[in-house]
Amino acid sequence: MNNNRDKIVIHALEILKENAGITGKWEATPLNETDGKITFIMDGELFLFNAIVRDTIRNVQIPAILANNLTSSPVIVVARSLFPNIKHTLRQAGVAYLEANGNIFLKRNGVTLWLDGQRSIPAKNEKGNRAFTKTGLKVLFNCLVDQDLLNLTYREIAKITNVALGNINYVITGLKQLHFITSVDDKRLVLNNKKELLQKWVTAYEERLKPTLLIGTFRFLRKEDFGNWKNMELNIEKTAWGGEPAGDILTDYLHPGELTMYTTETKAELMKNYKLIPDNNGNIKIYQRFWENATEANTVPPLLVYTDLINAGDRRSFDTAQKIYNDYLQNQFESNQMGQ
Repeated sequence: MNNNRDKIVIHALEILKENAGITGKWEATPLNETDGKITFIMDGELFLFNAIVRDTIRNVQIPAILANNLTSSPVIVVARSLFPNIKHTLRQAGVAYLEANGNIFLKRNGVTLWLDGQRSIPAKNEKGNRAFTKTGLKVLFNCLVDQDLLNLTYREIAKITNVALGNINYVITGLKQLHFITSVDDKRLVLNNKKELLQKWVTAYEERLKPTLLIGTFRFLRKEDFGNWKNMELNIEKTAWGGEPAGDILTDYLHPGELTMYTTETKAELMKNYKLIPDNNGNIKIYQRFWENATEANTVPPLLVYTDLINAGDRRSFDTAQKIYNDYLQNQFESNQMGQ
């Protein structure tokens, strides 16, 4: 039994009954993917759902929820609070949800219930950690891509990540405190709980680091060039595809509706080299590259492609992200949760 999760569900059901007169019965029966069952009683009819209970839900958790909704009895997500974009994604996928304030969406047997007028209860904030500051996220990304980085000197890490030397100790210490770095043989450092660490990085990147990297939003000088983006000759020493175009290149599955680039080229160089025009409503977003370019690939590292797509918030992007995870990341983040 998880007392915190029980409290979230019980409180949400009490508020739902108070606001809408709908009764729900909670039974904690934790399985691998779900935490219990909720039976709603509406107009004398019973509606049974497997419940996934969390303080809140992030984009990175959505694919597993969608998969669970397809392979078992209908799922309902119960959370202290949910961001509007998360609720939109769940509704689009037909996944039920219930917030602690009584807001609810469910669709079952021809019955649709959608209440969304209550003020959200803020999710509990975790105490900050230097590992997940903007600077820490840059260092951590490089470590996730190349774990051997952990065993270089702090000066070498600072040079590779382009981060001030004094910050490296704070980041490594922060990761150790959270048990994401451990030592083997009393000497070599390795990442620990890697899948959880990846999920935390994906969420923190979107919220804290990515907004600060945006160079600008653009469109092509010639509209027809958008359809020929694969034929563009990128300066691959400085520029690479991210997001949807990178997802298309890696999986041949996603047809991009928006182009994403990461670069060290200047804004003037970008406009000249790729015939771009600044446009706040454009369909090309360009971000500052924040890692050492060690390859000649025309895409950013798969980990960042996965992150961009997971955080896009639409089903096609989720599906593509899952393909990338399965093909490029799963062995690294699941084969051994401590080092490799």
